[in-house]
Amino acid sequence: MKTIETVVNVTPNRQITVQLPPDIPAGEYQVVIVLNESVKSEELVVKNQAKGFKCSDYPVGLVADNFTFRREDLYNR
Repeated sequence: MKTIETVVNVTPNRQITVQLPPDIPAGEYQVVIVLNESVKSEELVVKNQAKGFKCSDYPVGLVADNFTFRREDLYNR
């Protein structure tokens, strides 16, 4: 089962066309359509922009050049 969320335009004769991703093989499928009348296209743009996660770079390095992560060094064996 896959969920595909997209925006469609309903024509005056009440038809829609949906372009599916290339990973959907041809065949017969059961499809459920949910119409959300309260969502405006501007809200969808904001929602899609909020999906990205950005964070600033933080330099991470070793404590010392001779520091290792060997099992013997970590567990004193």
